[in-house]
Amino acid sequence: VSFIVGGNQELIGGMDAAIRGKQAGDEVNFELSPEQGFGHHDPDLTFADDINNVPPQFRHVGAEVQMQNEAGEIKTFFVSRIENGRLTIDANHPLAGKRLQVHVRISEVREATREDLAQDGQACAIPPALH
Repeated sequence: VSFIVGGNQELIGGMDAAIRGKQAGDEVNFELSPEQGFGHHDPDLTFADDINNVPPQFRHVGAEVQMQNEAGEIKTFFVSRIENGRLTIDANHPLAGKRLQVHVRISEVREATREDLAQDGQACAIPPALH
């Protein structure tokens, strides 16, 4: 993952603060709670139905299903389970509700290039970039 210190990309759980000031070769280990990571698992984002009510192209674990609500908002669900003739879809992130052990090794620290800034959506002074 490339990261521009002070850039528009925000890393989960304050990872940007944990790596700030580190040098190439430094390693950082830390744990993230569900709140700091991908949030708690929300059971309201999980739905099950009889597999016969589901189109055949979605009848496998991992299938991506786009669904739209009455307000026109589109949400991505993934088929997370098929058992006993029922198919379950889930819009939670796969790591929602889990504590994460994070290990980061800094491979490079350098000044951000104009190309880096353009990809990050910035047009300001050139801050350092971490890789």
